[in-house]
Amino acid sequence: MNTRDKLDYFSHELIDYLYSESDPKVAEPNEEEKEKVRQLLANSLSNNLTGNIVELFKKLKELRRDALSPEVFDISRSQLEELAVKHQEIDEHQVSIGGRVDRALPIVEEAASRVSNYLEQKDVEAPSGIELWDQISANHSRIKQILGMDDKDWNSFSGQLKFAIESLDTLGRILNLPAKALEEVSRVTSNYRMRLTPYYAGLIIPENINDPVLLQSVSTGEMIDNAGIEIPPVAADHSPARLIDQFYPRVVTIKATNMCAMYCTHCLRIAHIGKKDRIYGLEAYEEALDYIKSDTRIRDVLITGGDSFMLPNEMLRRILNELDSIDHVRMKRLGTRIPVTTPQRLNSELLDILEESNDHKPVRVVTQINTAQEITPVSKEAFKQISKRVSSVMNQAVLLKGINDTEVKMWKLCETIHEAYVRPYYIFNCSYRNPQFSHLRVPVEKGRDIVESMYGNISGDAIPRFIATAGGKIPLHRSNVVRAENNELILRKPWSGEEVAYPDAVLDQYEDQDFAFSRLRNA
Repeated sequence: MNTRDKLDYFSHELIDYLYSESDPKVAEPNEEEKEKVRQLLANSLSNNLTGNIVELFKKLKELRRDALSPEVFDISRSQLEELAVKHQEIDEHQVSIGGRVDRALPIVEEAASRVSNYLEQKDVEAPSGIELWDQISANHSRIKQILGMDDKDWNSFSGQLKFAIESLDTLGRILNLPAKALEEVSRVTSNYRMRLTPYYAGLIIPENINDPVLLQSVSTGEMIDNAGIEIPPVAADHSPARLIDQFYPRVVTIKATNMCAMYCTHCLRIAHIGKKDRIYGLEAYEEALDYIKSDTRIRDVLITGGDSFMLPNEMLRRILNELDSIDHVRMKRLGTRIPVTTPQRLNSELLDILEESNDHKPVRVVTQINTAQEITPVSKEAFKQISKRVSSVMNQAVLLKGINDTEVKMWKLCETIHEAYVRPYYIFNCSYRNPQFSHLRVPVEKGRDIVESMYGNISGDAIPRFIATAGGKIPLHRSNVVRAENNELILRKPWSGEEVAYPDAVLDQYEDQDFAFSRLRNA
């Protein structure tokens, strides 16, 4: 077989291009170009590195665009064909020089151009708590001093809860909020609970008027102004037994507590929180467990609330042990925000409880992280320790205006939690059931554009599914959106074919950027 016969179509095409007719009007190459090509040729001939041959062909291709043929540099076609064969024989997978230079490298360059804006903007538009750690640490020191906390208080779960920020006076001192802002917040706190742990409050960057952590933890007057027709609390029509929610035949939820270490401004279960913290009586848990025992179809149980990690260790161990003793229950999930709001909760006893139960049947921890700013060195370490004890740690983010509703912010969120031992799992569209949160809702089309922009640009297992809750979780693929009627989308449930109406975000309201704290600037 002669040299030419060893080359594939890509290499023939590349070499044909290099030796195609040159423009006779172009001047001779300068001495610098001649020396560069001579050096690349010498390197290609002297060793068995594919990279040298690639650089030579790339340079010749670049010069050919200026109408300079390899012959101008005294390189014959047969020399290049021999180097092309050499490249192919060196390469472990027989990749041809034409395939690499004419196909693969341009594809890589085109792909790189798609992410160049993200790489330039991600640490500016969406800095993580790791990148902001110096400022957050300074915030923590200031908050400790204002609240009179010592190191023991700060580093303990009980201390974080004891000094939790629940009053307007404390909030104002911590964040230095103006009187007008506090007045706005007071309209909400008279009806709804507010709580930030000192640790979580320290993640807020006060200079950012609509800081993404602030927006999640402190509500403004829109929450009152938006209130409209009250929709029954989530799962009010899907609660077949005490503490139980059931949307699917093989999965149930135990709402084990109404307590959270902090209360989110977009909480789907706002009606369950109530006015004070509660751990329920044993008979309530027994009824819930009896229901699970009685239905052998149930395979997967989610313990949530509130926040499952707010349960005392002994209560959490007791519930997990009971579930492990039920033969048809094969999987357990624990819903929690605590690793990002109060990572001080993650002590060795809790981690041992998780590992012991996981040894019986898989335990998955399901968390909610909505901005990369919530991942600090402390929360990342918490997730690292959890990931060593359970089968998986998964994130269910909520798409929220001003928090994660750009490609840069959502890509950065998914990549940051991916690096923090957490798999991006779902992105929920902010619930329509609670009109109080309509100012935080994002149009479905915007959400789909953000999620679909991830494909081909970030790791596949860092790409979550986009979901709407409408009598169950409906994937918001384009094929599941049947049509639009006024401001409602008609969605098709993929498991049954049933069509349901789903109110979309109000476009004018979404596009109005003067909202939440930013609208108070000129008040």
